[in-house]
Amino acid sequence: MVLVRRLYDWVLNWATTPYGPFALFLLAFCEASFFPVPPDVLLIALSLSLPGQALWYACLASLGSVLGGIAGYLIGFLLWYSLSDFFFRYIPGFSPSVFATVQDYFVRYDFLVVFTAGFTPIPYKIITIGAGVFGVNFPIFIVASLISRSARFFLVAWMLRRYGSPIRIFIDRYFNWLAVAFVVLLIGGFVAIGRIG
Repeated sequence: MVLVRRLYDWVLNWATTPYGPFALFLLAFCEASFFPVPPDVLLIALSLSLPGQALWYACLASLGSVLGGIAGYLIGFLLWYSLSDFFFRYIPGFSPSVFATVQDYFVRYDFLVVFTAGFTPIPYKIITIGAGVFGVNFPIFIVASLISRSARFFLVAWMLRRYGSPIRIFIDRYFNWLAVAFVVLLIGGFVAIGRIG
């Protein structure tokens, strides 16, 4: 836990440098396949320092995350069986039992699994690599990633641009719950539409 806190603080320090936007893009890329600190941390810090640039920062985070997701997909598709032991030992969130659960969900709900992980606190890297391992349809993976990651980062950026510093406390405290509630409502909507049809 101490290591993760140090990484968190290290990420925040990038907001005070001229390399903050590039660091955000790189962080979003890495988090989508192996890094434990989410890009939201740096996105919030950068957006608070320059609110007029918040949507641009969201764009960088979205692009970096989707490209990182593609890298994660390729790790799963091409390298998983030679790297799985490393991921299970050293990357937080990976375990054989979690991976078996992910496989079961992919078989049944490919788009919704990727979308849900992209928008909520579920570790996105497990889903990106799992999508490659289990051969999820690549265009579906890209579309779900693009929609969910963009929705997440643009929502955060818009809230910071609109409400400024006070909203940071709200985001830090409640974003995970709000994201889960949104996905539950979305899935509920799909189920309702399916029953009506």
